Amino acid sequence: MTGTLRVRRTRGALSGVLLVLLGLWGALIPFIGPYFHYAYTPDKAWDYTSGRLWMELLPGLAVLVGGIFVLASRHRLVGVLAAWLAAAGGAWFAVGGLVATRWTSLPSAGTPVGGPTRMVAEQIGFFVGLGVVIAFLAGLAMGRFTVVSARDKAFARPSEPEPAADETPAGEVPAADGETRPVRRLSLPRPLVRSGSGSSAGTGTDTAS
Repeated sequence: MTGTLRVRRTRGALSGVLLVLLGLWGALIPFIGPYFHYAYTPDKAWDYTSGRLWMELLPGLAVLVGGIFVLASRHRLVGVLAAWLAAAGGAWFAVGGLVATRWTSLPSAGTPVGGPTRMVAEQIGFFVGLGVVIAFLAGLAMGRFTVVSARDKAFARPSEPEPAADETPAGEVPAADGETRPVRRLSLPRPLVRSGSGSSAGTGTDTAS
């Protein structure tokens, strides 16, 4: 059972790469977005605020770290926990602004700048849409880490050289269940030879002749 916790490193490769990229996007877009007039207030590049820290930088780092572990992990439990961390970061991107304004005293991330179309694009790219995509990829990675396939069982067992199909070890024969059974050698009784019987027969023949 312990051996099945090991997985191939490629198990979470694609999901891990995408989570790393999305984590970088979520953490850096509030600081570089103003270069392209794609930002929340304050519309200044590399302007640090506590709202950007709690609403964007920290969840972005959580997704980034989770994606790195999903990408590099060869242990099923580590991969699942990393996927949960990334999913938590994505959920915070999606609903963190609402939770912060209603239930906590955390600062707001600001308001989107620009016209109505740009405001919708900014809200989707900064928070809601970004969080939904991250949560989806994290759930996908979690599912892949929890499924134990026949290939995983074969990977967990140590490889053993198998004899060729037409070769059978000496002293063994194949059985119906695929295993080999040792052959018992039966010792047959030797024929009894009476001493002098041949000479007597020859003597009798000579006499008769």
